[in-house]
Amino acid sequence: MDYVSALLPPFVMAVLFISVIRVIVKTQGGPNKAKEDAMVDAALARAENVRQAGDRDSRGPGA
Repeated sequence: MDYVSALLPPFVMAVLFISVIRVIVKTQGGPNKAKEDAMVDAALARAENVRQAGDRDSRGPGA
């Protein structure tokens, strides 16, 4: 019976790990993917605009 108690924890962890990976893979994409991508693109564009505005301001007048 020692072999059962030795094999059970790794087996349970493997099953849980595979389940988590399956959930992650299944939730990729879907109907909200375009909305999420648009939100990320908008955030990146805002960050880029702020960075460019900071670059312009740091040069000062007459630069």
